[in-house]
Amino acid sequence: MKVKDVMTRDIITVDKDVDLKHVLNLMKKHEITKIPVVEDKKLIGIVTDNIIAYKLGSIRKKGIPPSRLHASSVTEKNIEIIPPDTDIKAILKKVGEPGPTMLCVVDNDNLLGVITKADLLPLVKSNKHIKEIMNKKIHIVSPDDRVIHARRIMINENVARLPVVDKGTLVGIISDNEIVFALANIKKSYPIGKQKHQLDELLIRDVMKTPAYWTEPHITATEAATLMLKNNIGALPIIEHEKLIGIVSRTDLLNTIPR
Repeated sequence: MKVKDVMTRDIITVDKDVDLKHVLNLMKKHEITKIPVVEDKKLIGIVTDNIIAYKLGSIRKKGIPPSRLHASSVTEKNIEIIPPDTDIKAILKKVGEPGPTMLCVVDNDNLLGVITKADLLPLVKSNKHIKEIMNKKIHIVSPDDRVIHARRIMINENVARLPVVDKGTLVGIISDNEIVFALANIKKSYPIGKQKHQLDELLIRDVMKTPAYWTEPHITATEAATLMLKNNIGALPIIEHEKLIGIVSRTDLLNTIPR
């Protein structure tokens, strides 16, 4: 099987000179977290919610609003370009490696499509119970924790999202996506002098995604992949006897595919 057989062909791109507000609007409208960036219709990189969160957070003292930033200022240019006839097995070898999780499919300088972990999920055909492959080391936060606390954990532990637990009950999920829109809203809604205070005091309960999708440990990897695709989510918390016991990500599921 080749990359061209599974890639997404209906591509949303942005010009490097569009403002960040437009990028965020596209992400929200299409429920995506990564967008290829072009210059004169040629691919120059990608922008992700992770990079935007880092950029907006690092300049919070300067008070620069998204409308004054451009896509080029948050573009990851060190990306891998692959031809459409690349074997899927070559892609699977890269699953879980550091770096952007979107690969751009290019032929003769033309962007033909993109391939993400979501595009690969239909290839998961495993009867393994997710309890066997889930990550048991769970980093959780409380609804009353500050967003900057969650962001620090995500960076230090290199995780993309955190379950939000209140008195032992799963009540939501927080990821870069929720943090990005919260940061952008603060920069739009408050004067420069008040932005840092608003960010420092922002609580997870105010931005988390709820309700959180979860599942039980006895379902198979294939069933978990189907749930993720159906609900457009990147991970599933695992609950057994009303207790959070682990979390399974797209990466965990893709690692069940024979290489």
